Amino acid sequence: MSPGREKTTYPDLFRIPAFPRLAGGVMLARTASQMMQLTLVLFVLQRFHSPTLAGITVFLAIVPGIATSPLAGALLDRHGRVRLITLDYLVGAASLLAIAGLDIAGRLNPVALLPIVAVSSLTYSLSNSGARSLLPLIVPKPLWDRANALDSIAYAVTIGAGPALAGVLTASSGPRVALLVTAALFVLAAGLMAALPEPVVPSRTGGVLAEARAGLTHVLVRNRTLRGVALVVSLMNIGLGVLLVAIPVMVFQRLHGSPVFVGQLWAIYGLASVPSALLFGRVNTEGRERTVMAICGFATGLGVALLAVAGSTWVVAGAMLVAGLANGPFDVSMFSLRQRRTDPAWFGRAFAVSMGVNWAGQPVGSAMSGPLIHLGAVGCLSCRGSLRDVRRGPHVAGYPFRKRG
Repeated sequence: MSPGREKTTYPDLFRIPAFPRLAGGVMLARTASQMMQLTLVLFVLQRFHSPTLAGITVFLAIVPGIATSPLAGALLDRHGRVRLITLDYLVGAASLLAIAGLDIAGRLNPVALLPIVAVSSLTYSLSNSGARSLLPLIVPKPLWDRANALDSIAYAVTIGAGPALAGVLTASSGPRVALLVTAALFVLAAGLMAALPEPVVPSRTGGVLAEARAGLTHVLVRNRTLRGVALVVSLMNIGLGVLLVAIPVMVFQRLHGSPVFVGQLWAIYGLASVPSALLFGRVNTEGRERTVMAICGFATGLGVALLAVAGSTWVVAGAMLVAGLANGPFDVSMFSLRQRRTDPAWFGRAFAVSMGVNWAGQPVGSAMSGPLIHLGAVGCLSCRGSLRDVRRGPHVAGYPFRKRG
C-alpha cells in the first residue's frame, strides 16, 4: 500500500463506530419490510381470493410513500435522519399491530385494510432514503463501493430471508403470526437505530415545501445522471411489481405449490445477489457504472422471460437465480453512481426523490398484475386452472383460511 493511501477492506467498515449498529438496524427493518409485503399478498390471496385486490394492496403500500418522498427528503436534510428513520420503523410496527388487532376482533375487511396499508407507507421514504443517505455521511468516500456492496448484500439477503420467513410462518401458523413477528422486527430495528449518533450536516434555512420542490427540480431537471437512473430503474421495477403478485399466483395455480415455495423462490433471488455483489464491491466501478448496469439489466430480463414459459419448479428456480446474480452488480454500480453525482448537501432530498421515482414502477406493475393475470388465466391453456380457480384462490393445504389471519 502506498504511503497515505486509505485502506479499503471490508473489515475497515466495521471499525467505523456507527456502522455495525446502522447495518444491524437496517437489516432487521428490511427483513420486516419484505415480510410485510409478501404476508399482505398471501393474506389477500388466501382471505379475499383476489389477485386484483392483492395488486391494489401492494400499490397502496408503496405509492403514498413515493408521493411524499420530496417532503421526506427535505425533512431528512433539516431535522436529522436517525430520529426520522426510527419514526418510520415504529409506524410500520403500529400498522401491522392494527391489522392483526382488527383480524383478531373479526373486523378486518378491504375497507379497513387498505387505508391502514396506505397510511403506513406515508413515512416509508424517511427510512428507505434516510438509511441510504446516512451511509455516505458516516463512511469515508474510499469505502463507498464496499459499503454499497454490503448494502446491496443486506438488501439481497432480506429479499430472501423476509419472504422465506413470511412463507413459512403463513403456512405453519397463519398470516396473523407472520404480521406479529414482522411488527416485532420493526420494534427491534427502531431500538438499534435510536441509539445511533446524529451526523452533523449544514443546517437548512429555507421552507420545507420549497426545499421539497428544489429536490424534485434537482433530480428531474438539473441532474442528468439521477434523471437517467430514475427512468431506467422505474421501468425495471414495473416488472418487479408484476412479479410480486404473479409469482404467488403462478406457484399456486400452475405449479400447485405452497406459500413456502413462494418464499423459497424469493430467497433464491435474494441470496444469489450476495456473491455477485461481494465480488463487485472489491472493484472500483467509477466510470464503468453504466456499462455494468446495462449488462446486468439485460441478464435480469432474460431471467424474468424464462418465468413466462416455465413449467417446472427447477426452471422457475433457475430463472430466479439468473435474475438474482445480475441484481448484485447492478445495485453496487447504481448506488455508487448516485452517490458520486450528488453533492452531500443534497443527499437527503436527492436520494429521497431519486429513490421514490425509482420505485414508482413497482406499484404500477402491481396494479397491472391483477388484470394481466386474469387475461393470462383465460388465454393460456398451459396454465391449468380457470379464471374461476384464480378467483377462488390457491389450492394449498388448509386453504381457504378461516376469517382470519
